[in-house]
Amino acid sequence: MFNLFKKVVESELYSPVKGKMIPLSEVNDPVFSEKMMGDGCAFVFDGDTIYAPCKGEIILIANTRHAIGIKAENGAEILIHIGLDTVNLNGKGFEVLVKEHDKVKVHDPLVRLDRAFMKENKVDLTMPMVITSSDYVIELDEYGDKEVSNRVLKVKKK
Repeated sequence: MFNLFKKVVESELYSPVKGKMIPLSEVNDPVFSEKMMGDGCAFVFDGDTIYAPCKGEIILIANTRHAIGIKAENGAEILIHIGLDTVNLNGKGFEVLVKEHDKVKVHDPLVRLDRAFMKENKVDLTMPMVITSSDYVIELDEYGDKEVSNRVLKVKKK
């Protein structure tokens, strides 16, 4: 009758950007391509805004603003790493639109990029999105072009 105490076991994640979803194995960084941080997917995109892929809580904002961690409703922890070697920018070119412990809904804006700055500095903006919780499994949707409204994977506890 009432689902007030029903535990969420599976979370759906949506594309955090409009762009092409690619396998992690194609990311030019072994930390991601060899899944050292976890399994997931990556995105090549042209826009300037990164959106929340799921309903959850912001649990990490890197001091250098290049990465955001979200805890999904089912407890899975998701890392969105904006670009490769972007830690070296020391936060330049990133405008973070949320704070740690903020509750977010799917498609809430998280970060805005200065595209001109990124291009000027020849930044590879390939963006991995990984599930860092090792006790969860993922089911990826098809790779290819995605809109922010497209689901890209499901994640559930093992």
